[in-house]
Amino acid sequence: MTKYTIAEARHNLAAIVHEAEAKGQIELTRRGEPVAVLLSVDAYRRLTAPPKKFGAAYKAYLASQPVTELDGEPDLLADVRDRTPGREVDV
Repeated sequence: MTKYTIAEARHNLAAIVHEAEAKGQIELTRRGEPVAVLLSVDAYRRLTAPPKKFGAAYKAYLASQPVTELDGEPDLLADVRDRTPGREVDV
């Protein structure tokens, strides 16, 4: 993350705002210590957006993945599980 002192930000505000728009965030310092962060509007909206419910997030994930390419493929895990009935147990 790019850092600027508050004095630098005061003198170069327009250029720093353009940089924040491009990079997303700029850290402002006072006496070498971070005191604030300048965010682009996109970054701010991402941070303040209400969280998605699991179902909506899962549907968005499935929509973004090429799961149709998996149709018709053999079951890759078919031989992993032992299908024998197991040992007999006295009750």
